Amino acid sequence: MKAFRFGFLLLLLGAAGFLFSCASSQTPSTQAPAAKAGGKNVIRIGSPFKAGSIVVDAAEKFKELMEKGSAGKWAVEVQAGKDSEENINDWNSQGKIEMQSNGHRALEIFAPQYFFFNAPYVMKDLDHLMRVWNGKLGNAAREQTIKNGNVMYLGIISRGLRQTTSRKPLYTPADAYGMKLRLPTVKTWIAVWKEIGADPIPIPLPDLFKSLKDGKADASEGDLPQIVGFKLDQAQSHLTMTNHLVQTAGMMINKKFFDGLPKQDQQLILKASKDACQWANEKMKKDETKLLLELQRKGMQVVIPDADLFRAKGKPAVEGLFKTEWPVTTWSEVLAQ
Repeated sequence: MKAFRFGFLLLLLGAAGFLFSCASSQTPSTQAPAAKAGGKNVIRIGSPFKAGSIVVDAAEKFKELMEKGSAGKWAVEVQAGKDSEENINDWNSQGKIEMQSNGHRALEIFAPQYFFFNAPYVMKDLDHLMRVWNGKLGNAAREQTIKNGNVMYLGIISRGLRQTTSRKPLYTPADAYGMKLRLPTVKTWIAVWKEIGADPIPIPLPDLFKSLKDGKADASEGDLPQIVGFKLDQAQSHLTMTNHLVQTAGMMINKKFFDGLPKQDQQLILKASKDACQWANEKMKKDETKLLLELQRKGMQVVIPDADLFRAKGKPAVEGLFKTEWPVTTWSEVLAQ
């Protein structure tokens, strides 16, 4: 096992294998749903992510397609980076904004027994996740977000695979033993990494770089855009391709608002969102390769770990979570799809 050489980087992302958000007190516009603005109907899409992220890129593509497809009937306003994931989901559920391009807060709150779609080591890759999402389990999850939250999923946006940064290479779980790993405050993520042997340290995302620089944390995990965006190459020497989580987001709409639209407008929204998500997912594939090359050019050592050992070490925690947190199915059933 050795540091990954530059010439093989293009192969790495295609062989992911089996391993695997800016809060403020601001409130949304008081404009009523589908209000007229300059003679046009308006759809507002909230996102906690900042302009330039793939989640906002997808919303911007939806805006482009929706406005063009409606021949000027609809105007789309993308509200990016103005509030937290939690508030934006609440506003969308309450009908204060029509849509959201967001993380999976809706799934976590309105369909918690299906939150395994956003958990470490559960999914093999994006294709596997989409097969499950488009099958009976995904259908049931979407039904729950509508029933419990009045939020309807329109599409899934790939945010890439989550990897691990550290000050040393991680070839086996033994290398991660006792390592102070910065994690978000998601209990299922923490449970799996504890099983592997790491010492999870819950730290807010804005404090990520500082925590690594001053030694409060030894390592971090995240998708490549996060690693590049937070300049973690300046605080960490190694990037281990754990591919431990297939990171996605959702494009969603308030179901009551959607149901109140004419059939023609509903079909336009469905097509624009589908095409926007597909466009974003293709873009992310290309961006991951570019970002990986960029990190190596900046000096990070890219390492391929023993995937089977990491997966086997985390298995008891994942199987336990299916019994306690996600009893609607089993890990074996998910893997079989």
